Amino acid sequence: MEFDCSPLDRPEVLNLLFHPRPEPRAAGGAAHSSVHDLLIPVDDSVHVGGRFHLFDPSFVNMLFFHGNGEIVADYDDMGPVYRRIGVNFCPVDYRGYGRSTGMPTCSALIRDAHSVMDFLVGYLAERGYSGPMVVMGRSLGSAPAIELAASGDRHPVSGLIIESGFAHTVPLLRLLGLNVERLGLSGTDFVGNHVKIRRVLRPTLIIHAELDRIIPFSDALDLHEASAAGHKWLVRIPDAGHNDILYRGITQYMAAVKSFTERLREAP
Repeated sequence: MEFDCSPLDRPEVLNLLFHPRPEPRAAGGAAHSSVHDLLIPVDDSVHVGGRFHLFDPSFVNMLFFHGNGEIVADYDDMGPVYRRIGVNFCPVDYRGYGRSTGMPTCSALIRDAHSVMDFLVGYLAERGYSGPMVVMGRSLGSAPAIELAASGDRHPVSGLIIESGFAHTVPLLRLLGLNVERLGLSGTDFVGNHVKIRRVLRPTLIIHAELDRIIPFSDALDLHEASAAGHKWLVRIPDAGHNDILYRGITQYMAAVKSFTERLREAP
């Protein structure tokens, strides 16, 4: 089953789902030799920004899609954290975010993910980075992450991590305050995370805050149940919400990611 996001590409929806902002001029991550600031071509005259924290060719490589109110510069402090657990951390922006050009849409969110992955695979191969590839998505970023992991052999994905991800599109739109019935958007899912994850056979880790009021923990349960992966884990972060999950649960959060990526490195 294929999903079409284009009915969501209308101002009433886009203004709720996307909150782009520019990268501060002082956020010069590329000043460090391990940090690579890049503009990734995704369409004619459209580029999205990426900041690749590359430490060791043998590390696990992680392509990271952030939440709808974030940019890659917000994750500069996470580069050293991922280094300590043996991960090359590669967050990317969406159109209109950070240093990116263009305007964000739901269709572009999904479509651009494939171009970004193709670019990253080539970029890493040219530099001899040969570790397993993980795709990770937080919140809105769960959509492009699941899209890539569900694409079969099109991309070399070894594992999937979903943090604070949504299972169902229409309930999320309602929770954000959109009158989906008035707009004629109540009849289908459009994104299909809970269906696409049934095609993901690679190891899957789902992390979710117990007290999330934006995307409820029940979405994590639905994604975990729907997942077809032979090896899958669900980690509940207690006493945390959608936007303080790292602050309140970073020890448990990073321990789960570390255990997951170590399994991938040890896999034959």
